[in-house]
Amino acid sequence: MKPRLIILLAAVAIAIAATFLFPAIPQNEAYHNFADKRFVLGIPNCFDVLSNAFFLLVGILGLQFVLQKPHGRQAPFLDANERWPYFAFFIGVTLTAFGSSYYHLHPNDATLVWDRVPMAIGFMALVAAVLAERISVKLGIRLLVPLILIGAGSVIYWSITQSRGHGDLRPYGLTQFGSLLVLALLLALFPPRYTRGSDFVVSLLIYGVAKIFEAADKPIFATGHIVSGHTLKHLAAALSAYWILRMLRLRIPVADRTDVAAASLAR
Repeated sequence: MKPRLIILLAAVAIAIAATFLFPAIPQNEAYHNFADKRFVLGIPNCFDVLSNAFFLLVGILGLQFVLQKPHGRQAPFLDANERWPYFAFFIGVTLTAFGSSYYHLHPNDATLVWDRVPMAIGFMALVAAVLAERISVKLGIRLLVPLILIGAGSVIYWSITQSRGHGDLRPYGLTQFGSLLVLALLLALFPPRYTRGSDFVVSLLIYGVAKIFEAADKPIFATGHIVSGHTLKHLAAALSAYWILRMLRLRIPVADRTDVAAASLAR
């Protein structure tokens, strides 16, 4: 087995083991107490609800792009099967618009499930996409459905345990933050087949900013009562997803870039 693959598998094993060294983590009910509760246009928590429209826009544009047939342009995928993890990713982004809107209309544990399941789908689909590009297309496609089921299952597990009075967020936390760890390692350890790999890094950094906005929900809203941190989190997370779409639109196979550079030097 290649050393890079050993490092990846070891990191995943350590992350899983470390996660379950901690006791079960229940959902803090204060999580549902968002800063901006303004009732506008007949919509409760209006801006936290309406800001999800950006997920819908990015999701639809992404689905259209990955399913389209190239017309007078380089096909976006060297192997047509590579589109399916990205298709699942943009399905997750699209469903997040509906799930998160539903949750923010009535924030509670039951509605939070519909917010988190689409996000888990998106995280895991993106892992499958990068596995397909950096290690093996066959591996990425084979793991797509199992990864999605693991992600969605982590949310369902939390919901069941939460309803029984001993909620456990550990599997969902592992799905979200573990997927980010795997993505970072895949990008760092394995060579790209396409250009613009740095766009993945930019997307992850933007998502990190989104998490900062989420944590600073109330302090941000307290500054002028204009917009809350959670609303900004939605905008930043949608931008993070858009950056993936932007990457797909602009990238070319690395081999093509090498050929162009060689031809330029030969002139």
